[in-house]
Amino acid sequence: KDPHGVVVNALLPGKDNSAFLYNFGETVSIVMWLDGWEPDSYYDKIASNMERGFHTLCLLDIKTKEQSLENMMRGRNIFEPPRYLTCSEAARQLLIILERKRKAGIEPVYNESSPCVGLARVGWDDQKIVFCSLKEMSQYDLGPPLHCMILPGQMHPLEVEMLDTFKPATV
Repeated sequence: KDPHGVVVNALLPGKDNSAFLYNFGETVSIVMWLDGWEPDSYYDKIASNMERGFHTLCLLDIKTKEQSLENMMRGRNIFEPPRYLTCSEAARQLLIILERKRKAGIEPVYNESSPCVGLARVGWDDQKIVFCSLKEMSQYDLGPPLHCMILPGQMHPLEVEMLDTFKPATV
């Protein structure tokens, strides 16, 4: 870090080369589900990446300066408080998609015990990295935003060894 607070050479998943960057497939954005709107189109990119053995970087939705439907229709410049999708919420959404795929007779490319990396506030002094199963991530609190998540594809033994250092004592 320089004295101005800029993080030099910060890469996701981290400047410590936490994962081999050449093994990443397409990045996906996981959106915050709202009442009656639960898109899952990002699943296809995750599936494609996993089928090719690639890791998937999942950017998690942020809602800032959003208006309610009522305020928008009335032309009022009143905005909702900012909201940020967390790793636990994103993991819960992925588990719901998994169940929907199974009910549709499709075997999903991941399951409840699939490995998952949660990252919060990357590059900050209080950054947090956790390596656990998707089900465990759905219950894990990584603290304040911003969060992103990695769904690993085929992992090199060095990646597994390094990620094991981020396993929580308890979830």
